[in-house]
Amino acid sequence: MSRRQRAAAVLSAAAVVGSLLIAPAATAEPDPDYCRGQCDEILPPGQNGNATFADLVSHMLLGTRPKHSDDQIDKYDRLAGGYKRLTTDNIRDFFNDNSFGVRPDDVERSYQPRRDVTIVRDKTAGIPHIHGSTRSGTEFGAGYATAEDKLFLMDVLRHAGRGEVSSFAGGAPANRELEQRFFATSPYTEQELQQQIDSVAKQGPRGRQALADAQSYVDGINTYIDKSHQGRYFPGEYVATGHVDPITNEGRIEHFKLTDLVVLASLVGAQFGGGGGGEVQNAIARMALDERFGPERGEQIWRTFRAENDPEAVSTVHDGQSFPYGGTPAHPTGVAMPDPGSVTEQQLVFDPTGSAAKPDSTTSRPESATPRPRSDDPVESLRGIFDDGVVPRGMGQPHGMSNALVVSGSHTASGHPVAVFGPQTGYFAPQLLTLQELQGPGISSKGASFAGLSFYTLLGRGQDYAWSATTAAQDIIDTYAVPLCEPDGRPATKDSDHYLFHGQCLPFKVVERDDAWKPNLGDSTPAGSYRLVSLRTEYGPVTHRATVGGKPVAYTTARSTFLHEVDSIIGFQKFNDPGAITSAQAFQRAAHDINYTFNWFYADSRDTAYFNSGANVARKPDVDPSMPIVSDPAHEWQGWNPADNTAAYAPFQQHPHSINQDYYISWNNKQAPGTSGAGLEKSAVQRGDLLDRRVSALAAGGEVDRANLTRAMADAGVADLRAERILPDLLRVIDSAPVSDPADAARVKELRDWLADGGKRVETSPGSHHYAHESAIRLMDAWWPLLVRGEFEPALGSDAYQALTHAMQINESPSGWQNGEPGLHVGQGHQGSAFQYGWFGQVSKDIRGVLGEPVPGGFGAPLCGGGDPSACRQVLLDTLEQAERTPADQTYPGDADCQAGDQWCADSIVHSKLGGISQRKISWQNRPTYQQVVEFPAHR
Repeated sequence: MSRRQRAAAVLSAAAVVGSLLIAPAATAEPDPDYCRGQCDEILPPGQNGNATFADLVSHMLLGTRPKHSDDQIDKYDRLAGGYKRLTTDNIRDFFNDNSFGVRPDDVERSYQPRRDVTIVRDKTAGIPHIHGSTRSGTEFGAGYATAEDKLFLMDVLRHAGRGEVSSFAGGAPANRELEQRFFATSPYTEQELQQQIDSVAKQGPRGRQALADAQSYVDGINTYIDKSHQGRYFPGEYVATGHVDPITNEGRIEHFKLTDLVVLASLVGAQFGGGGGGEVQNAIARMALDERFGPERGEQIWRTFRAENDPEAVSTVHDGQSFPYGGTPAHPTGVAMPDPGSVTEQQLVFDPTGSAAKPDSTTSRPESATPRPRSDDPVESLRGIFDDGVVPRGMGQPHGMSNALVVSGSHTASGHPVAVFGPQTGYFAPQLLTLQELQGPGISSKGASFAGLSFYTLLGRGQDYAWSATTAAQDIIDTYAVPLCEPDGRPATKDSDHYLFHGQCLPFKVVERDDAWKPNLGDSTPAGSYRLVSLRTEYGPVTHRATVGGKPVAYTTARSTFLHEVDSIIGFQKFNDPGAITSAQAFQRAAHDINYTFNWFYADSRDTAYFNSGANVARKPDVDPSMPIVSDPAHEWQGWNPADNTAAYAPFQQHPHSINQDYYISWNNKQAPGTSGAGLEKSAVQRGDLLDRRVSALAAGGEVDRANLTRAMADAGVADLRAERILPDLLRVIDSAPVSDPADAARVKELRDWLADGGKRVETSPGSHHYAHESAIRLMDAWWPLLVRGEFEPALGSDAYQALTHAMQINESPSGWQNGEPGLHVGQGHQGSAFQYGWFGQVSKDIRGVLGEPVPGGFGAPLCGGGDPSACRQVLLDTLEQAERTPADQTYPGDADCQAGDQWCADSIVHSKLGGISQRKISWQNRPTYQQVVEFPAHR
């Protein structure tokens, strides 16, 4: 038998075995569901992220996709162009039913991977509905079902969290980028991972139950690994990465263990649940302003850019409460500012060999299409599919996304609360999140969880309540300057490998990963290796070295969740327990058990609630958390114990929280008056404004329902924040005198017409791939970076301007381009989320200052045009003219998925491959990846 014939036989056998996994079993009775058909959800592209070897080959050669891998993408895409026609009657054109149980006519298959659990898959989306007669059986089923849907994804992420993707999947630069980023954030030893598990076991009965749940979950994963390997229906990516032979089936898929779940929790916390850590860059920007303007004026400009407690910033809590946290004291002490020009990043990569020591020459492959293989041979058709990585470039950059719209029953048509909410976790194929229903003793939930952490539903609904979260990013990370020393008493240098801690000269703790790779079927990157080395102090990992007052220091980050990522397990356990969540107040108390920085939202048939979680440390009153801090006991966290990184934390009542406010919105905006943001983005103009304007108007009308609240979210999701919130003031400056030049007038008219039509980025018709007002949108995209530079750089000077752009990017466009520097792209490409970060509030304050308006928290004297309104107006017109002259292929540089100059394509959402299956591009919309629409008409 030839190799081709043997491969064909393998494909045929795999397809047969995959269709006969486990014999059907009886479906379970539905559990109590008080939503009564008024709960809906959507998560593109599809639930199934498992492509067998046969599936991968078929996709490569024929373009087919596995069942349920893409059956939610059309509904999701449909909303951007069709939201205006959405009603309560046709909501299922855009979302799927999120009721408990499965209708008899919607049962696709039912099976029992163990005697005490039944899994029912629905026809609609292939979602597993897991019913356990024992709690262990429920958790076992959750692990088994998640492995069925997302095993290879989970495997990649557990290796990424350990800094070992290249050794697992190949040495492509994207793999190395991801492992380096995650290792730098959470450089744990195996002993420290186990310590986190041991710590949970000490948290009483709930802690012990959580560990038992997690172990049953891991057992389910490993049972699926064994069965799928033996039955040859495991993910085909294991063949592509050289772990299993496609012909003989020899090889190994490594079992999961509890410490892998700790790694995944650390990864999720680093991506979505942190806040702070930019203190060194803040210090550099602040010093540059002081150097340019002197201390008094420099501080005024810094405070406006910092937007620490901007009085104009939209807040989630607006009921008169204030929750001070993270602010700069009036007279801070212990600020450790670096000497100018002395800061260098701490080296992470050591001893590179082979391809690791050579420049990156990788050519990116399309994420939204599958190029035709050079060979029709099944095995060879997978050759090189991961040459640009099993993960996309930029994936490891921290995300702070998600939105929520929640209206109390006193403002709805039915008298019951209505919520539209969900996390923006990016777009991947398969998706990072997985859907499930969990029913068993002490567990009753349905919704989404991160793959590999789905022993509890993390975001979803219970029997008579629903919840969701947005990233909050309040400051839980501080930067300390530790003096360097030499153990023999010699003068220290910036290269010293010891530091002073409480009077002792200690060696850095060294945590290493040895990564080595060689070419495999999917990744032809030549062999190479390197060492990843993290140096740690008692405070945490070293990020930079510098001198302070001429003396060498290491800047080291202290994160309150370091060594404690798993502690949040208790809060999530309670969310899934109908006996624990009996009211809005009970939900808030459960959310307080979560140490990640999230904004939590809750709705049942009677109440709404909000709570901002996080391990908010109690700092000394004279410490400025936005700047580097000297490392001495007088400036350390109150009650800090370096042995286990515990401290005194803000009590429940000091966290922003509220019940039954008229409405809540969140789009990663300011949590509450007095709560300082860790970054510079929570300013006078922030994308939360887009929601707040719409929801406040709806709530005032008192007739809110699921349809009009969803339409409000969708309308905000296609709005250009700059057009809606800043362009009107820019036009007022221009209109302060007649526009005499016909070309200038034509450009201004284009922008004005677009603004009059709503300032949206929507297609002329669904599927046209052309925006309405595309010329005005191109003009705005090209103008923004020119405008920001022209407005600020002449006044700030080049050094301060550049330092501020490093503290916060000037723009976050849908495409990630248009950032003021040729070739500068921010964030991961084609990821939907836009307008969170940028100089939007800073431009607004300065322009309103030029117009002579009082601007709370403003710059004082305007910066544009040196404060002269006529000169500023000319800056606007000159940069607008430059924008029109900018070629479209510079505004929208091409990539592997788009031709240069293609505006719609540059903005489009692409599900980046985390495996071998690609998905089509969809039109841009700025909305949650997983989204719920809920209105409970009844309660227990």
